[in-house]
Amino acid sequence: MTANTRSDESGIDLDDIGTNPTANPSFTDLIASRLSRRHLFGLGVGTAGTALLQACGGGSDSSVSFPILPPAPAPAPPAPPPAPAAPLKLNFNAVAKSLDDVVSVPAGYTASVLYRLGDPIASGVAAYKNDGTDDAATYDRRAGDHHDGMTFFGMNGSNKWDPAGASRGLLVMNHEAITPLFLHPTGQTVVGGARTVADEVLREFYLHGVSVIEVNKTGNAWSYKQASSFNRRVHTLTEMTFSGPAAKTEYLKTKYSTDGSKTRGTLNNCANGTTPWGTYLTCEENWAGYFRRIKATDDPKRTAKEIASFNRYGVASTGRELWATVTPDTADNLYGRWNTEVIGATATDDFRNGSNTYGWVVEIDPFTPASTPKKRTALGRFGHEGACLGSVVVGKPLVWYMGDDSQNEYLYKFVSTKAWDAADIGGGIAAGDKYMDDGKLYVARFNADGTGNWLELKLGVNNITSGYAKYAFADAADVVINARHAADAAGATKMDRPEWTAVNPKNGEVYLTLTNNTARPVGGTDASNPRSYNDPKNGAAQKGNPNGHIVRFADAGGNPAAVTFTWDCYLFGARSTASADVNLSALGADNDFSSPDGMWFSEAAPGLLWLETDDGKYTDVTNCMLLAALPGKVGDGAAKTITNVDGGTTGTQATFVGKAPGTDGLRRFLVGPKDCEITGIAESGDGRALFVNIQHPGETTSAASIGDPTKFGSHWPEGGNARPRSATVVITKNDGGLIGL
Repeated sequence: MTANTRSDESGIDLDDIGTNPTANPSFTDLIASRLSRRHLFGLGVGTAGTALLQACGGGSDSSVSFPILPPAPAPAPPAPPPAPAAPLKLNFNAVAKSLDDVVSVPAGYTASVLYRLGDPIASGVAAYKNDGTDDAATYDRRAGDHHDGMTFFGMNGSNKWDPAGASRGLLVMNHEAITPLFLHPTGQTVVGGARTVADEVLREFYLHGVSVIEVNKTGNAWSYKQASSFNRRVHTLTEMTFSGPAAKTEYLKTKYSTDGSKTRGTLNNCANGTTPWGTYLTCEENWAGYFRRIKATDDPKRTAKEIASFNRYGVASTGRELWATVTPDTADNLYGRWNTEVIGATATDDFRNGSNTYGWVVEIDPFTPASTPKKRTALGRFGHEGACLGSVVVGKPLVWYMGDDSQNEYLYKFVSTKAWDAADIGGGIAAGDKYMDDGKLYVARFNADGTGNWLELKLGVNNITSGYAKYAFADAADVVINARHAADAAGATKMDRPEWTAVNPKNGEVYLTLTNNTARPVGGTDASNPRSYNDPKNGAAQKGNPNGHIVRFADAGGNPAAVTFTWDCYLFGARSTASADVNLSALGADNDFSSPDGMWFSEAAPGLLWLETDDGKYTDVTNCMLLAALPGKVGDGAAKTITNVDGGTTGTQATFVGKAPGTDGLRRFLVGPKDCEITGIAESGDGRALFVNIQHPGETTSAASIGDPTKFGSHWPEGGNARPRSATVVITKNDGGLIGL
């Protein structure tokens, strides 16, 4: 999730409010199934069989942790079943809730700071002063801000990808956004609504994007290698090409790329993903707010379709960091490209299509530092939270699951046309051309009976036509560029801010975090988003679904390319003191939480799930946290009807609730410092080092307090009077064992 840098009067992040005006049903209104719950979960919801299952989300490289199997031979007599593996058991004492400005982990563990905002990643770059005075020109060789989704790519002595690598690798991470106050001597310089110090803006350009750094283990300690030839920053100025159905179309033409084949940069990179050939996927989430577009002056120059597209994506502001206001501009429109208004005679004379060049999944090859990243348009344009790779089976299509992180948005998946060939391992960006540029894009509908449908987003099907009243689709490029409109037309289910997805390697089931939704009234719940209540914080009302929940689903037959699925609500965030109709998972003091966001399954310990929170609703009691979980499977709980209450409004909602986890199945592992989000997670190839990101500590510090360090919201990680810095920590067990077990 994006840091709370653009808030309304109630403190809600404007990027998360949502721009979905449709009346798509909350599927309680659909015809109820006559099937019993027992029958429902006997409809062929299988495991992934012989599939190689991928851990996903913000996690470490997950593509070839086990051998990739060839196509199944002719049936043979069944072999005796193997002895069951010993069940996993959480083996640590729960960390207590905390409001301290530290990172707390269980006894027997050590958390060390590895990589902080501003740390140099090239020879000759000085240590970061952390006072806003470092030379802006060096920031393309420093760690970015707001560390987020992350992957560890193990590396062998030949500098090749080795998923089992336990002591050396490339750590690749997103830098989602910035906390501007701490980046400059006294915060951003703004005069008359314009940015007047170009170097400040240049610094901010570089601090977004992605880091690739080499990390090494010496003894029991991890460090990054400042002078590694693999180190790289990908940022808002890095040239990128487009591929897939939208590439080289009228929609992407700009003054910078008159044929629509390329663009500059990536930003608001939130969660991430991986590929089975060994590349990194970074996902552009809340990109819309960075662009300048004043409706009063620009709308008269636009077609009705253009206005409908801008409105659906929320492109209508002065620009969250005012980047377009720097004058004079450079010859290559370094600043003016953030103005997406009509200025010139044609699209190739200005950047009226500039916002169309963001909102994509971007592929980066970390092992080829000189390679050009590609924006994969076949995966659709929206607020991409992540791109989680599903099960990988030789001879079968590949699949990625993707959330659109805003209130009342949707869950998507992309299924490749080409079947997986293990010969493409190590194929780099060229392999991406094969699998990610041609396929089927789907959006999810969750039915009231616990079933679901994947609705294809394709011109001519599911109401996606030139005759659709709210947006007249013209061609395949129009569909992927306006994927939200296409999903509206198809009738997808509005969800409570769909964020990270993760696949359980034990059974192939997919988990989806739904962080929260303040726009979910009592009368607007549905089976998959069943709660609407008031959870007061310091006496102030917090309505809708303020604490969030996690939905899980199983594609039919264990086949990720299936077009139907079954689902239930695995886990509900809540205060342990909340009523039974709110605290549906019976959480206690050792495992209550709010606002689930990051999520990832371990590879070294299949079945171990890590949950991270990005919370502002429960922070009167505790800072954000990381929890370890041992989830069961879809259908392990029961059907339940709950009562939602908000003041004088009461309503009932039928849903399906997973088995209560208890402390054996869920407990708190880490609590972060003040004002932070816990996000991004990966592990070394042996599972004995866990990498976790601490994002935007101290972000609530007021601009008026920049001259008084005693008023900073946090001083982590340096302590004392230091300005806070986003950073990566590495967690190890003192006895050298697997983390969490």
